[in-house]
Amino acid sequence: MRYAFSTLGLPGAPLDRSAALAAAHGYEGLELRAHPEEPLHPDSPRTDRAAALRTLTAAGVAVLGIAGYARVAAPGADGPALAELHALVRLAADLEAPYVRVFPGGTGLPEPAADAHAVRRLAAAAPFAERHGVRILLETHDSHRTGAAAARVLDRVGQGGAGALWDVLHTWLAGESPAESRRALERHLGYVQVKDVASAHRLTPLGLGAGALPLAEAVAAAPRDGWLCWEYEKRWYPGAAELPGQLAAGREYLERLVARGGAAGAQAE
Repeated sequence: MRYAFSTLGLPGAPLDRSAALAAAHGYEGLELRAHPEEPLHPDSPRTDRAAALRTLTAAGVAVLGIAGYARVAAPGADGPALAELHALVRLAADLEAPYVRVFPGGTGLPEPAADAHAVRRLAAAAPFAERHGVRILLETHDSHRTGAAAARVLDRVGQGGAGALWDVLHTWLAGESPAESRRALERHLGYVQVKDVASAHRLTPLGLGAGALPLAEAVAAAPRDGWLCWEYEKRWYPGAAELPGQLAAGREYLERLVARGGAAGAQAE
């Protein structure tokens, strides 16, 4: 298992600081929030992208994914949505990142319409992504919160350039068990986002293991050759504790869960 964290937990931090924190605390990758508030985003010039890649390479830290804000199931014309997807893919390719995160964004639409938008746009963008060595991942979120809902779209897309990002908070909020999520996403899974909160009604981020999410079950269901990415939503909850002081404990907690899951699997055999 490999470990990453999202720069959503370090709002506006310079990339060299994020990379140094990752390297110091045993995280092999970063998920980069691609927004104008951050050091890198789809409008960043190529010189900034090249400098960022040099910084990351020097720190020995990879970019796991580009966390974009495209909403593939949202209403509206396809042209702007596809242009946004292409821009995110180019940014990922320039940073040698294998994944781009996108949202569904179809809340309020009838399910068939939201599905149709997402299928059409992902199917159109997937070949472009694949040519660039990138996979567009539909996050379990908003209108497609469960693994079953994301898989319903991705089964119809049926292309290697599109897949799923399993956000364990949203599948849990929707009442889907980790085992159910993994079964639904089995053929589509890119990587897994972990986090913790006190309850379904108290979503301020907590340190991993300090809240109510079934993280042990989620980690046990995650592919052993994959990535776990800690998304600590400090940007949206400024009163939450600072992330840097929690990074070492978070990675150690995940390592214990991975070891426990491996031991349980060996006993089952």
